[in-house]
Amino acid sequence: MRIGVEEEFHVLEVESGLLVPRADAILRRLPRQTFTTELHQCTVETNSAVHTSLHDLYTDLVRLRRRLDAAASSQGLAVVAAGTAPLAPAAAARPTADARYHHMADEYRKVADEQLICGAQVHVDVPDRDTAVHVMCEVSPWLPVLLAVSASSPFWQGADTGYASWRSMVWQRWPTAGPAGCFADAAEYDAAVEDFMRAGVISDPGMIYYDVRPSARLRTLELRICDACPRAETVVLIAGLFRALVTEARERLDRRGPECPGKHEWLRGASWRAARSGLEGVLVDPETHREAPARQILRKLLVRLRPALEAHGDWHTVRELAEAVLVDGSAARRIRRTAQEEDLLGCVDLLIAETRGERAHRRSTPPGRGLAPAVAARGPHSSAGSGTPEAVGP
Repeated sequence: MRIGVEEEFHVLEVESGLLVPRADAILRRLPRQTFTTELHQCTVETNSAVHTSLHDLYTDLVRLRRRLDAAASSQGLAVVAAGTAPLAPAAAARPTADARYHHMADEYRKVADEQLICGAQVHVDVPDRDTAVHVMCEVSPWLPVLLAVSASSPFWQGADTGYASWRSMVWQRWPTAGPAGCFADAAEYDAAVEDFMRAGVISDPGMIYYDVRPSARLRTLELRICDACPRAETVVLIAGLFRALVTEARERLDRRGPECPGKHEWLRGASWRAARSGLEGVLVDPETHREAPARQILRKLLVRLRPALEAHGDWHTVRELAEAVLVDGSAARRIRRTAQEEDLLGCVDLLIAETRGERAHRRSTPPGRGLAPAVAARGPHSSAGSGTPEAVGP
């Protein structure tokens, strides 16, 4: 079961730390097959190659981040992987010159204007769309845990929101965002998408923004609930957990067939809880529907997924990365701590450094210097995957 990742990055002016609409200046220096635009010009996206190994995925993500950082640095810019940028003025919202994006800006107005957010999406192979739809239902109860692991957006336009993932709150305003619900098969799912389109709610299947969805173009199931993550290791952890969730769900379906009761009304509340608390508070336990410490639920998920993780050779890597997250805390916690000890420019420096693979950050260093990309010491290590990077979907 192969995996691929899409990462979205904020474009910042290094010296001021402000979000700026200059994606085109960066993308002109990069191959468009792998690096691409998003709704606004303050965001760029990377598409990883497709991998079977978490080690190769990690190496690929680091390589893409290095190339993106080099292109940005040449323009006095930096890129940041986080749900929101700490200093994001409304003026940064400038739609990319694309008919689809201009339609979205005209149709959804303030919702589109404030789409100054970035996520990380993970694709996992599935054999067919019926399987994708059935697995989508099976894995949904555990997705708020992955949101809590990714939480990296406590600040919105210079103010502390009180949330670990404010990005997910902004994202919820789209008409098709949130828990996916359950469908009998791919035909029923596709009919629901067609209903949205006939009603004029969305213009194309790519605007289905469920927390998890069958890809519109590929034979994959796509995880969409997560914030963009400053550390590439966190992305790899989430990818490993999601692949294991899909593996476990497929095995369960093979044993008993699809039997979803369709009672997922509690999931929106569970996602809100994860966005509010991140890893530092409580979550809704997917099995009991009662609150429990986030760390306890993450460890429960590891135990549940151990057989699937071992089947892919991922157990030791995922366990090590999960324990590191539990020791260091979420990105939201690190960002808040930096804001308390320094200021929001210190938060920007932290995010730039972590996106580049570093741990230290120093505003005293001249802007754009002294922050050469490096592979984080704690991450997985191996040689890079071979072949031309292959896009894994929008």
